[in-house]
Amino acid sequence: MLPQFDELIYLASVWAIPLIIAITFHEAAHGYVARFFGDDTAWQLGRVTLNPFKHIDPVGTILLPALLFAVRSPLLFGYAKPVPVNFRALRNPRRDMIWVAAAGPGMNIALAILAALAFHLVGFFPETAGRWIAENLKNALVINVFLAIFNMLPLPPLDGGRVAVGLLPDVLARPLARLEPYGLPLLIGVLFILPMLGAEVGINLSFVSQFIARATYTIISVILVMTGHT
Repeated sequence: MLPQFDELIYLASVWAIPLIIAITFHEAAHGYVARFFGDDTAWQLGRVTLNPFKHIDPVGTILLPALLFAVRSPLLFGYAKPVPVNFRALRNPRRDMIWVAAAGPGMNIALAILAALAFHLVGFFPETAGRWIAENLKNALVINVFLAIFNMLPLPPLDGGRVAVGLLPDVLARPLARLEPYGLPLLIGVLFILPMLGAEVGINLSFVSQFIARATYTIISVILVMTGHT
């Protein structure tokens, strides 16, 4: 039992650390950019911080990903406490909303690039430590790219939905914005319920998951080439 417990702790450490860092920096980026453009709501509530405890949601950040990991789900799904943003307080609400929304995925791509660059330093560490660091960096690369792609899906309240609302003409932006209260149930339906129903009738309905997987693989490949991993 002890070796199995040690393996579980090891697996938890190489996944939990990069996940918490990815989520923390993602949410903090929203708050920093919102404050830069005139909304200090998150700042006043102490959410413009790199303290992970300010951003972790016990269910969305810990319980849900752990449950999906335990059942070996092909898609890990989770969320943090969203950083509050008063878009009306932004100096140019429609334009600045795009920058605030894009800041989170942009931060995740930056973290993924840093993780890929840091791979070059693994050889300077002792073998055991180097292996643990390499696992963290590999998972950081995957998690951050996945979070960036997932959050840029064009459905509110995801970041991509808010970017789309800011970019689209009013005739399209308004009905899209009205989907925000139903965004999370729609995502769960498309990502989990629809594929399960499709499996029952022999039809592959995992098209959104497949798109995310392919896009994640493509972006990771580009980052690896950019950072000298050929």
